[in-house]
Amino acid sequence: MTKENVIELKGINFAYNGETVLHGVDLTVQSGDFLAIIGPNGGGKTTLLKVIMGLIEAQSGYSEVFGKSPKQARGKIGYVPQRSYSDRDFPISAWDTVLMGRLGSGRFGRPYQSADYSAAEEAFDKVEMSAYKQRQIGELSEGQRQRIFVARALAKKPRLLLLDEPTASVDAKMQKSIYELLSRIKKELTIVLVTHDIGVVASYADKVACLSSELYYHDSPEISGKDLEKMYGCQVELIAHGVPHRVIQEHRHV
Repeated sequence: MTKENVIELKGINFAYNGETVLHGVDLTVQSGDFLAIIGPNGGGKTTLLKVIMGLIEAQSGYSEVFGKSPKQARGKIGYVPQRSYSDRDFPISAWDTVLMGRLGSGRFGRPYQSADYSAAEEAFDKVEMSAYKQRQIGELSEGQRQRIFVARALAKKPRLLLLDEPTASVDAKMQKSIYELLSRIKKELTIVLVTHDIGVVASYADKVACLSSELYYHDSPEISGKDLEKMYGCQVELIAHGVPHRVIQEHRHV
């Protein structure tokens, strides 16, 4: 079966205050892909996600999502930001948080419909958090809260799910459970995951892109030490698919 091009980026350039963040980025993501984007802090990973969502416009280059401009395609995109800040004392339940995923353009102020409640229920089931629906969001652990934020994105019924460091603030056990969740739902939608955890690339992702202003794309989850050395300035051993550990050699100054 022919795969659909979900994301097409060609020659994307973007700079903040004259400082280049993205330079000549080319990227094609097809339906059903689970792409992991790795790279150093400040390498442009979050900026790239914002370009894909149409939150910012590239200063040059071509970008298309589902055959439309990113802004026009935003209704098909679910997003889990790097950190979902919320006041732990704010009296909002996990249920109401997930329902917020149903709010879209023109929906504010309108009552929820039965389809919204059904979508929220389904999202809770997918992240295995149905028992926590009526809990106040601030009472949940960091890992539980993050699963709720994933459910909020899924409640939108997206065809593309973007996640920016979704496990940065959770423990190792919860990290594994979130990645296993993504492995299950990748059968239903396309996933682009920004992460610092190189082990995730080996264990869960199908493809990998290495981004440090410029993007190095691999049509597989295997990357070489040379590619990582270009980005991080240190020697890193080969990472092979299915090997959840990695050996990082002694850093050298460049």
